[in-house]
Amino acid sequence: MPKLSVIIPCYFNEDNIPVTSRELVANEVNFPPEVTFEYVFVNDGSGDDTLGALQRAQQAYPGKVRIVDLAANVGSYNAIVAGMAHATGDCMAIITADMQDPPELMVQMYEYWKKGFKLVIGNRKDREEKGLSEVFAKTFHWLMKHLALRNIPEGGFDFVFFDQQVAKEVLKLHERNSNVFYLMVWLGFAYVNIPYVRRKREIGKSRWTLSKKIKLLIDSLLAFSFVPIRAISVVGLGLGLIALLYGLYIIVLKFVSPSEPAGWTALMVVLLFVSAFQMVALGIIGEYVWRGLDAARSRPLYVVRQVYE
Repeated sequence: MPKLSVIIPCYFNEDNIPVTSRELVANEVNFPPEVTFEYVFVNDGSGDDTLGALQRAQQAYPGKVRIVDLAANVGSYNAIVAGMAHATGDCMAIITADMQDPPELMVQMYEYWKKGFKLVIGNRKDREEKGLSEVFAKTFHWLMKHLALRNIPEGGFDFVFFDQQVAKEVLKLHERNSNVFYLMVWLGFAYVNIPYVRRKREIGKSRWTLSKKIKLLIDSLLAFSFVPIRAISVVGLGLGLIALLYGLYIIVLKFVSPSEPAGWTALMVVLLFVSAFQMVALGIIGEYVWRGLDAARSRPLYVVRQVYE
């Protein structure tokens, strides 16, 4: 009897939990009768009564809900890793607590898993939410696909169904400041992607702030791409060539017209441009160095306060 563990990271989702748990349990009737279920809710240091709501859900659905209560907020990706470490299913799925991803899609994902696929991705072909969030999401995934992982599907994704083996491989990596979904693709297992339209959030307010989105973009690019470092080398060589040509121009001009030009403006433009590039280059290199230091410390990705079973 295959067991499915559904991992749900929670952060300020007090009002979502009753709806989310009810819809997930109701979706069980769409699966073959031999499938058993486990719902691993990870409370990512929420400041509201998310933990209380999860405990009430656990009482409403005895034997199905497991709560992993983290000591502090560590981010949704680290919370997902915590959920994977505590899940016991033969296959697993990750879904958001706000029900923007359709749980009924997991049935089709399960069928692909039964056929032997280790990873099934629900990729967003469109979303009901428009505006800056949509622009940022499309830009982010375009950059990742063209600068880092070319084999990821179009449209981005954070709704996945995967085998226990994939979870074990991700946990063995001990990756820091990374993107757990891209790690699954990076492992190299053949996958199937199922397009869907992401729903608009109906309950509560998203805590996915602009600063968190920018950090995710930086983390993902630096974790999976050498383009930033390679760009520094290319631009540096280009600036060196320009400086060489300009130096030759000055030398020739000195012999042809000793009194012209004074060159102050041109010199300052070159100096400011090169200085600005050096600061940007140092910043990029610093990001890589900091991540190396962070990995060398070997601090835990999360601390579990308590597990409620």
